[in-house]
Amino acid sequence: MTTKFRLDIPLVLPQIDAAEDACVKRLVEDLQGREGIDAVHVRAAEAGASAQLCVHYDPQALPLARIREIVEAAGARITERFGHALWQVDGIGHARRARTVAEQLRGLPGVLEAEASAAGQVHVDFDRQLTSEQSILASLADWGVWPQAEAAPEAAAPGHGELGHRHAPGEPDGHGHAHGGLLGPNTEMIFALSCGALLGLGVLIEKLVAGATGWLPWACFALAYGFGGFFTLREALDNLRLKRFEIDTLMLVAAAGAAALGSWAEGALLLFLFSLGHALEHYAMGRAKRAIEALAELAPDTATVRRDGQTREIAVEELRVGDIVLVRPNERLSADGFIVKGSSTINQAPVTGESIPVDKRPVEDAALARARPDGVKSAARVFAGTINGAGALEIEVTRRSTDSALARVVKMVSEAETRQSPTQRFTDKFERIFVPAVLGLTFLLLFAWVAIDEPFRDSFYRAMAVLVAASPCALAIATPSAVLSGIARAARGGVLIKGGAPLEELGSLDAMAFDKTGTLTEGRPRITDVVAVDGASEEELLTVAVAVESLSDHPLAAAIARDGRERLAGRTEPVADGLQNLIGRGVTARLAGETVWIGKAEMFGVEDVPALGATAQAAVAGLRERGRTTMVVRQGARDLGAIGLLDTPRAGAREALQALRELGIKRMIMISGDHQKVADAVAAEVGLDEAWGDLMPEDKVEAIRKLRQETKVAMVGDGVNDAPAMANATVGIAMGAAGSDVALETADVALMADDLRHLPFAVGLSRHTRTVIRQNVFVSLGIVAVLVPATIMGLGIGAAVAVHEGSTLLVVFNALRLLAYRDTTANMPQGRGAT
Repeated sequence: MTTKFRLDIPLVLPQIDAAEDACVKRLVEDLQGREGIDAVHVRAAEAGASAQLCVHYDPQALPLARIREIVEAAGARITERFGHALWQVDGIGHARRARTVAEQLRGLPGVLEAEASAAGQVHVDFDRQLTSEQSILASLADWGVWPQAEAAPEAAAPGHGELGHRHAPGEPDGHGHAHGGLLGPNTEMIFALSCGALLGLGVLIEKLVAGATGWLPWACFALAYGFGGFFTLREALDNLRLKRFEIDTLMLVAAAGAAALGSWAEGALLLFLFSLGHALEHYAMGRAKRAIEALAELAPDTATVRRDGQTREIAVEELRVGDIVLVRPNERLSADGFIVKGSSTINQAPVTGESIPVDKRPVEDAALARARPDGVKSAARVFAGTINGAGALEIEVTRRSTDSALARVVKMVSEAETRQSPTQRFTDKFERIFVPAVLGLTFLLLFAWVAIDEPFRDSFYRAMAVLVAASPCALAIATPSAVLSGIARAARGGVLIKGGAPLEELGSLDAMAFDKTGTLTEGRPRITDVVAVDGASEEELLTVAVAVESLSDHPLAAAIARDGRERLAGRTEPVADGLQNLIGRGVTARLAGETVWIGKAEMFGVEDVPALGATAQAAVAGLRERGRTTMVVRQGARDLGAIGLLDTPRAGAREALQALRELGIKRMIMISGDHQKVADAVAAEVGLDEAWGDLMPEDKVEAIRKLRQETKVAMVGDGVNDAPAMANATVGIAMGAAGSDVALETADVALMADDLRHLPFAVGLSRHTRTVIRQNVFVSLGIVAVLVPATIMGLGIGAAVAVHEGSTLLVVFNALRLLAYRDTTANMPQGRGAT
């Protein structure tokens, strides 16, 4: 199914009203390479209307919420017309109920997309011109589904008023009220056990009580039908309204058939085992759900803040950007920010998954950190939910509690639960064909007495037994349970996987491409050589370079500005202005009335940039021979010289890449915009055999597309400069996402820590999850394949139901094993860097 989605360009990209704008083109490129996008184009402006961005996409492969993330990461804001809601709800206990609720939501006017998970997550994208959040919540209440932070009314009347308060995503409940039925969250289990008790009582009266009236055991069986079929009947009616036959419908038909034959005890047994299986499935899925909810509970409820010279304790929701928070030794941090006073070690495992506490120290320049919080070094940056060591700290808040890295991870993990994997989409389609086929087979078996010599009662009984045996309950939960457990385990290990599709795809990869700077290297280059030419002095060369590069936030620019100032030893710096970024090549600015160019040698001599002289070219060649990243400086009509930089390979990069090879990643390529000789030198240092250098950003995209034509490939980068290449890969993986909003938004998989050693854990977990999914699907279909002929040959309904429900629980508990998956990378050697 392809859905067409249109957004006005000015509303998507504020202050831009031209469809030909470079930002619009980049957004189109980012979207076009994604799986699930059929086409992206711009509709020309018409009289009275702006140009429109038109996206044709498959909502099952790429949900609207994911498109929203990509658009916003490109510097955009989707118009306020389109709303997005995410709720943790009660009233959804299993995958079939989740599917029914999602189908009902999609049928509401104004709802663009809706998904629900067995763990009780519901997300809805809607058009505010056609519906509202309150209207959708009212519909959910009518179906017996309520957000957890709201009290469930005994009977949700149509058009009822305000449903109460709601907590922000990632925010703890703060109170213990819960619901989920007439008797609370365990209603389904209580009803199932009541059904079993009444069934047992009826059998005892019938078998052991002499002279008991005939209606007494029948009354027990009838009540057992009521308790056992209560939730099943509700589900079946909802599905019939949607013109769908599901497993619940099959079970009710079988139970009704048993009652029609006078086999009330067997029908009650069927409903007891089926409802008990549902309740236990609900309980088991709750374990995976609690693993995710535990993330939200890591952040403390209160913070000690200094305001107006006074220290007081306030709720974390009241924290404002710029507040100074005091953190005592061994206390959990209450907010994201940077350290302004004190030093300590901090256990960041709750957010980044790092197994060893990290040393932290104050920022060198608080004013600069305040102006550019995303540029704060990791040694001074801290996150809510992490645990302080022995030192007292003072932290300046940079994000409100609802925008912290931890809150965003919880929100994104919750959304990821609702995004289906390819296997799950396949099993859903299979069920929609299989269930009607089972009904057809059952109908034919009803007339077996015509072909063979047996009473109609026996044919009817056999048909009902086959109906039970063929019901694919285990298949319905086989994939969602594994995906939920895998995503929860990954989040606990500091890896954010955005849905079942990236989880499965990551586990099927055999090739990976890595960006060089900041991924395979530390991303903290240092100046090693300064070569002045044509009469310029080293001081003049560095003075011009520092003045211009101080205006840029590129890692190479930061290195030149930092190390250049050290070499100039406090000399007065001139002020440059008018910086322009020439993407993938360098920068240009104005200094003392002249144009300055700083960048790769390949930037010069093209697109109106003056060519380099022979001396400058010789200097560049000499530096590249020694494996240096080279930046050439030219002011006006003079070549000033070249600066050589060296970036240190990451500690543990070689070991991480070897671990990936052992996991089955056969081909690993480094792609870089640096010179081929520099790329070769770094590749050799980290143990890669293949390196592609001299690539512009658009060349990286083409390189990924070429690789993807040959095999499935992941692109690993920082999620910012690599976003277009990541978008065109099978899976985009960003590192250091805890400190980068853009990386969190753009990546399919985000490593919260800036540590390559978490990548083997993510790949290993994904491979294990794929194995569990295959096991579950095999068991689910295998049980059906065995039970159907067995019931045709005479196996009774009771035995069929017992095996049937047993297989359902088996696949759920098999999936829960993923929660205990061991991270072997925690003990990976620290490795060595380049010297």
